Amino acid sequence: MSSSSFVVFLGLLLASGASVAQSEAAAPSPGMRRIELAPDEALSAPEIAISAGLSTTFIFDSDLKRDEVEVEGRDRFSLVDVGQATLRLVPSARLTAGERLRLVVRFRDGAAPASTSFQLRVHPAKAEPLIEVYRGRRTIETYQQEAREVRAELMRCQDEVARLVAEQNAPGGLAGLVSSSALDEHGVTGRVVTKDVAQAAGNANALEATSVKSYRSATGVAIEINLKVKAGAPPWVAKGVTLRGKAGAELKVLRLWQQRPIPIGEFGLVVVEADAPTKGSQGPFSLKLWEEDGPRMITLGNVTFP
Repeated sequence: MSSSSFVVFLGLLLASGASVAQSEAAAPSPGMRRIELAPDEALSAPEIAISAGLSTTFIFDSDLKRDEVEVEGRDRFSLVDVGQATLRLVPSARLTAGERLRLVVRFRDGAAPASTSFQLRVHPAKAEPLIEVYRGRRTIETYQQEAREVRAELMRCQDEVARLVAEQNAPGGLAGLVSSSALDEHGVTGRVVTKDVAQAAGNANALEATSVKSYRSATGVAIEINLKVKAGAPPWVAKGVTLRGKAGAELKVLRLWQQRPIPIGEFGLVVVEADAPTKGSQGPFSLKLWEEDGPRMITLGNVTFP
């Protein structure tokens, strides 16, 4: 890698100046969610995130009327599997990111509430994998499990705050990389992977990656993407990102940095940085970038790192 490319990359990675902030980049993958239905209160339809090719399973504490489950746009799902007290949904690629669909289930025993509805929101890359729905009182075990999950999330947040504080106190430039142990005697290695990366067929309508470079330091990896916006409005701003391996495991994304909102017909730089020890991060990976509440997204397959 040339010294000029190295300096440009370091500047992007460590810059503390103006950039497009991304709140969704470091968010963890959603786990189990619990929803309680009150018998005497009108409950607005909870919003559930679904995504093409990813499974979302509902587990109810009461038997369903299996022939009366209503899924809006059912023919655009790869799988709708209704069990005695379960419902599994796998959307197909025919659904559009940002689209909202109605789901209605009815219960067999006739107790209140006799039915409930959900709003399914199509996300470009993330889905809620498991939703538990309770009509009656929950067991003490479920509350204990929820308390354990809250404590685990609190610890994760505390670790994230400590990391951010440490970064604010660290020096910039090469000294910052050395002080954070991100730089060892091998330095930062880079590779141009534009020809190796496979862009999903649907991307060409709105977004195109004209060049892709990957980097590795002692503690993580980064991807530098030169992105062209070909269609849609307003100017494109990256909201979220996933970096998923063949087995489905995701790398923890630390930063999603964008140089500026990208107008139609113009180019812009997007940098993704992820926490990645050498073991398990050789690739290939699939990278997805999406905008907030919009259909424009880009999927890059076969992403590898030095």
